[in-house]
Amino acid sequence: MARHSGGRSWYGKLVGAALGVTLLAAGASVWTAQAGPTSDSPPKAGAPATPRAVVKPVAISIAHASEAGARGVNITIDDGPDPVWTPQMLDVLREYGVKATFCMVGTQARAHPDLVKKVVAAGHRLCNHSVSHDTAMDKASEAYQKQQILDAERMITEASGGVRPVYYRAPGGAFTPYSRKLAASRGMRPLGWNVDTKDFERPGAAAIIATVERELPNGPTLLFHDAGGDRSQTVQALRKLLPRLKEQGYTYGYPVR
Repeated sequence: MARHSGGRSWYGKLVGAALGVTLLAAGASVWTAQAGPTSDSPPKAGAPATPRAVVKPVAISIAHASEAGARGVNITIDDGPDPVWTPQMLDVLREYGVKATFCMVGTQARAHPDLVKKVVAAGHRLCNHSVSHDTAMDKASEAYQKQQILDAERMITEASGGVRPVYYRAPGGAFTPYSRKLAASRGMRPLGWNVDTKDFERPGAAAIIATVERELPNGPTLLFHDAGGDRSQTVQALRKLLPRLKEQGYTYGYPVR
Protein backbone atom coordinates (compact mmCIF):
# COMPACT_ATOMS: atom_id res chain seq x y z
CA MET A 1 0.00 0.00 0.00
CA ALA A 2 1.67 3.20 -1.11
CA ARG A 3 2.07 6.18 1.15
CA HIS A 4 0.61 9.52 0.08
CA SER A 5 3.94 11.26 0.54
CA GLY A 6 7.30 10.72 2.13
CA GLY A 7 8.09 11.78 5.66
CA ARG A 8 5.66 13.55 7.87
CA SER A 9 2.51 15.07 6.38
CA TRP A 10 1.25 18.63 6.50
CA TYR A 11 -0.54 17.79 9.75
CA GLY A 12 2.69 16.66 11.32
CA LYS A 13 4.30 19.93 10.27
CA LEU A 14 1.45 21.94 11.72
CA VAL A 15 1.33 20.12 15.00
CA GLY A 16 5.04 19.50 15.40
CA ALA A 17 7.02 18.08 18.22
CA ALA A 18 5.35 20.26 20.83
CA LEU A 19 1.99 18.64 20.28
CA GLY A 20 3.55 15.20 20.44
CA VAL A 21 5.15 15.96 23.81
CA THR A 22 1.96 17.51 25.16
CA LEU A 23 -0.24 14.67 24.00
CA LEU A 24 2.16 12.03 25.26
CA ALA A 25 1.87 13.61 28.67
CA ALA A 26 -1.88 13.82 28.38
CA GLY A 27 -2.03 10.26 27.12
CA ALA A 28 -0.11 8.82 30.05
CA SER A 29 -3.41 7.71 31.52
CA VAL A 30 -4.78 5.47 28.79
CA TRP A 31 -8.32 6.25 27.73
CA THR A 32 -9.90 2.83 28.01
CA ALA A 33 -13.62 3.46 28.35
CA GLN A 34 -16.08 5.85 26.82
CA ALA A 35 -18.04 6.35 30.00
CA GLY A 36 -17.48 5.74 33.68
CA PRO A 37 -14.43 4.58 35.63
CA THR A 38 -12.06 1.85 34.52
CA SER A 39 -11.31 -1.27 36.54
CA ASP A 40 -8.17 0.51 37.74
CA SER A 41 -10.18 3.49 38.95
CA PRO A 42 -12.95 2.33 41.30
CA PRO A 43 -15.72 4.80 42.12
CA LYS A 44 -15.42 6.77 45.32
CA ALA A 45 -17.24 5.45 48.35
CA GLY A 46 -20.90 6.36 48.25
CA ALA A 47 -20.81 7.39 44.60
CA PRO A 48 -23.40 5.78 42.29
CA ALA A 49 -22.02 3.13 39.96
CA THR A 50 -21.60 4.28 36.37
CA PRO A 51 -21.84 1.64 33.63
CA ARG A 52 -18.79 1.36 31.40
CA ALA A 53 -18.91 1.24 27.63
CA VAL A 54 -18.36 -2.25 26.26
CA VAL A 55 -15.82 -2.43 23.46
CA LYS A 56 -16.02 -5.52 21.27
CA PRO A 57 -12.70 -6.48 19.64
CA VAL A 58 -12.68 -6.90 15.87
CA ALA A 59 -10.39 -8.59 13.34
CA ILE A 60 -6.83 -7.27 13.14
CA SER A 61 -6.51 -7.85 9.39
CA ILE A 62 -6.72 -4.78 7.16
CA ALA A 63 -10.22 -4.46 5.70
CA HIS A 64 -10.77 -3.81 2.00
CA ALA A 65 -14.02 -5.59 1.12
CA SER A 66 -17.48 -4.01 1.17
CA GLU A 67 -20.45 -4.97 3.29
CA ALA A 68 -22.50 -4.31 0.14
CA GLY A 69 -21.09 -7.40 -1.55
CA ALA A 70 -19.36 -8.09 -4.85
CA ARG A 71 -20.71 -4.93 -6.52
CA GLY A 72 -20.24 -2.80 -3.46
CA VAL A 73 -18.19 0.40 -3.38
CA ASN A 74 -16.85 2.01 -0.20
CA ILE A 75 -16.38 5.77 -0.27
CA THR A 76 -13.78 6.75 2.33
CA ILE A 77 -12.79 10.36 2.98
CA ASP A 78 -9.64 11.26 4.89
CA ASP A 79 -7.96 14.01 6.91
CA GLY A 80 -10.93 16.14 7.98
CA PRO A 81 -13.22 17.39 9.10
CA ASP A 82 -12.67 20.70 7.34
CA PRO A 83 -15.04 23.67 7.67
CA VAL A 84 -14.95 24.42 3.92
CA TRP A 85 -14.88 21.04 2.20
CA THR A 86 -16.57 18.61 4.57
CA PRO A 87 -19.97 20.36 4.35
CA GLN A 88 -19.76 20.36 0.54
CA MET A 89 -18.99 16.64 0.47
CA LEU A 90 -21.85 15.97 2.87
CA ASP A 91 -24.16 17.83 0.48
CA VAL A 92 -23.04 15.72 -2.49
CA LEU A 93 -23.36 12.47 -0.56
CA ARG A 94 -26.84 13.43 0.61
CA GLU A 95 -27.88 14.40 -2.92
CA TYR A 96 -27.09 10.93 -4.23
CA GLY A 97 -28.08 8.97 -1.13
CA VAL A 98 -24.58 7.66 -0.48
CA LYS A 99 -23.13 6.76 2.91
CA ALA A 100 -19.38 7.13 3.42
CA THR A 101 -16.69 6.52 5.99
CA PHE A 102 -14.92 9.64 7.29
CA CYS A 103 -11.38 8.99 8.54
CA MET A 104 -10.81 11.89 10.89
CA VAL A 105 -7.63 13.37 12.30
CA GLY A 106 -7.96 13.84 16.05
CA THR A 107 -6.89 17.47 16.14
CA GLN A 108 -9.33 18.32 13.33
CA ALA A 109 -12.19 16.55 15.09
CA ARG A 110 -11.44 18.42 18.30
CA ALA A 111 -11.34 21.73 16.42
CA HIS A 112 -14.64 21.12 14.57
CA PRO A 113 -16.97 19.05 16.77
CA ASP A 114 -20.03 20.50 15.01
CA LEU A 115 -18.89 18.90 11.76
CA VAL A 116 -18.21 15.56 13.43
CA LYS A 117 -21.76 15.59 14.76
CA LYS A 118 -23.12 16.46 11.29
CA VAL A 119 -21.25 13.52 9.77
CA VAL A 120 -22.75 11.18 12.37
CA ALA A 121 -26.25 12.67 12.05
CA ALA A 122 -26.13 12.04 8.29
CA GLY A 123 -25.56 8.33 8.91
CA HIS A 124 -21.89 8.10 7.95
CA ARG A 125 -19.32 6.05 9.86
CA LEU A 126 -16.32 7.38 11.74
CA CYS A 127 -12.74 6.21 11.35
CA ASN A 128 -9.73 7.04 13.52
CA HIS A 129 -6.92 8.54 11.40
CA SER A 130 -4.52 9.25 14.31
CA VAL A 131 -3.93 12.44 16.26
CA SER A 132 -1.63 14.30 13.91
CA HIS A 133 -1.45 12.32 10.63
CA ASP A 134 2.18 11.30 11.04
CA THR A 135 2.92 9.11 8.01
CA ALA A 136 6.13 7.88 9.65
CA MET A 137 4.50 6.61 12.83
CA ASP A 138 5.27 3.01 11.86
CA LYS A 139 8.93 3.90 12.49
CA ALA A 140 8.13 5.28 15.95
CA SER A 141 7.92 3.54 19.30
CA GLU A 142 4.90 1.53 20.39
CA ALA A 143 4.27 4.14 23.08
CA TYR A 144 3.99 6.83 20.41
CA GLN A 145 1.72 4.69 18.24
CA LYS A 146 -0.46 4.03 21.27
CA GLN A 147 -0.74 7.73 22.03
CA GLN A 148 -1.62 8.58 18.44
CA ILE A 149 -4.36 5.94 18.23
CA LEU A 150 -5.94 6.17 21.68
CA ASP A 151 -5.85 9.95 21.98
CA ALA A 152 -7.44 10.28 18.53
CA GLU A 153 -10.11 7.77 19.53
CA ARG A 154 -10.91 9.90 22.56
CA MET A 155 -10.90 13.18 20.60
CA ILE A 156 -13.22 11.85 17.90
CA THR A 157 -15.59 10.23 20.37
CA GLU A 158 -15.83 13.37 22.47
CA ALA A 159 -16.34 15.57 19.40
CA SER A 160 -19.12 13.30 18.11
CA GLY A 161 -21.01 13.38 21.37
CA GLY A 162 -20.21 9.77 22.25
CA VAL A 163 -20.13 7.92 18.91
CA ARG A 164 -16.93 5.94 18.63
CA PRO A 165 -14.88 5.40 15.46
CA VAL A 166 -15.31 1.86 14.16
CA TYR A 167 -12.22 1.76 11.92
CA TYR A 168 -8.58 2.78 12.18
CA ARG A 169 -6.70 3.93 9.09
CA ALA A 170 -3.00 4.50 9.57
CA PRO A 171 -1.74 7.75 8.01
CA GLY A 172 -0.27 6.92 4.62
CA GLY A 173 -0.91 3.24 5.28
CA ALA A 174 1.76 3.20 8.01
CA PHE A 175 0.31 0.18 9.83
CA THR A 176 2.32 -2.02 12.14
CA PRO A 177 1.37 -5.35 13.73
CA TYR A 178 1.18 -3.50 17.05
CA SER A 179 -1.06 -0.68 15.78
CA ARG A 180 -3.43 -3.12 14.10
CA LYS A 181 -3.70 -5.23 17.23
CA LEU A 182 -4.26 -2.19 19.45
CA ALA A 183 -6.92 -0.68 17.18
CA ALA A 184 -8.72 -4.00 16.83
CA SER A 185 -8.75 -4.47 20.62
CA ARG A 186 -10.57 -1.12 20.81
CA GLY A 187 -13.20 -2.19 18.27
CA MET A 188 -11.62 -0.32 15.35
CA ARG A 189 -11.04 -2.54 12.30
CA PRO A 190 -7.84 -1.59 10.46
CA LEU A 191 -8.95 -0.03 7.18
CA GLY A 192 -7.01 0.02 3.93
CA TRP A 193 -7.90 1.12 0.42
CA ASN A 194 -7.84 -0.35 -3.07
CA VAL A 195 -8.03 2.80 -5.16
CA ASP A 196 -5.93 5.85 -4.26
CA THR A 197 -7.55 8.59 -6.34
CA LYS A 198 -4.51 10.88 -5.83
CA ASP A 199 -6.99 13.72 -5.37
CA PHE A 200 -4.57 15.33 -2.89
CA GLU A 201 -2.35 16.09 -5.89
CA ARG A 202 -5.21 18.04 -7.52
CA PRO A 203 -4.84 16.42 -10.97
CA GLY A 204 -8.28 17.62 -12.07
CA ALA A 205 -11.73 16.11 -11.57
CA ALA A 206 -11.54 14.20 -14.85
CA ALA A 207 -8.27 12.55 -13.82
CA ILE A 208 -9.69 11.58 -10.44
CA ILE A 209 -12.68 9.95 -12.11
CA ALA A 210 -10.45 8.19 -14.65
CA THR A 211 -8.31 6.75 -11.84
CA VAL A 212 -11.38 5.32 -10.11
CA GLU A 213 -12.77 3.77 -13.29
CA ARG A 214 -9.39 2.29 -14.21
CA GLU A 215 -8.55 0.86 -10.78
CA LEU A 216 -11.96 -0.11 -9.39
CA PRO A 217 -11.46 -3.73 -10.56
CA ASN A 218 -8.63 -3.88 -7.98
CA GLY A 219 -11.14 -3.60 -5.14
CA PRO A 220 -14.04 -1.59 -3.75
CA THR A 221 -12.53 0.84 -1.25
CA LEU A 222 -11.91 4.31 -2.72
CA LEU A 223 -9.74 6.92 -1.03
CA PHE A 224 -10.64 10.64 -1.18
CA HIS A 225 -9.77 13.65 1.00
CA ASP A 226 -11.78 16.49 2.50
CA ALA A 227 -8.90 18.43 4.10
CA GLY A 228 -5.28 19.38 3.60
CA GLY A 229 -5.86 21.96 0.86
CA ASP A 230 -8.24 22.89 -1.92
CA ARG A 231 -10.60 19.94 -2.39
CA SER A 232 -12.89 21.48 -4.99
CA GLN A 233 -11.73 18.92 -7.57
CA THR A 234 -12.71 16.10 -5.22
CA VAL A 235 -16.17 17.59 -4.78
CA GLN A 236 -16.55 17.93 -8.55
CA ALA A 237 -15.34 14.38 -9.13
CA LEU A 238 -17.74 12.91 -6.56
CA ARG A 239 -20.66 14.82 -8.06
CA LYS A 240 -20.04 13.11 -11.41
CA LEU A 241 -18.75 9.78 -10.17
CA LEU A 242 -21.44 8.83 -7.65
CA PRO A 243 -24.37 8.71 -10.10
CA ARG A 244 -22.18 7.20 -12.82
CA LEU A 245 -21.20 4.21 -10.69
CA LYS A 246 -24.82 3.71 -9.64
CA GLU A 247 -25.81 3.60 -13.32
CA GLN A 248 -23.17 0.90 -13.81
CA GLY A 249 -24.82 -1.28 -11.17
CA TYR A 250 -22.63 -0.56 -8.18
CA THR A 251 -24.05 -0.22 -4.66
CA TYR A 252 -22.50 2.01 -2.03
CA GLY A 253 -21.76 0.51 1.36
CA TYR A 254 -19.33 0.45 4.25
CA PRO A 255 -16.10 -1.51 4.61
CA VAL A 256 -16.45 -4.87 6.33
CA ARG A 257 -15.93 -4.99 10.07
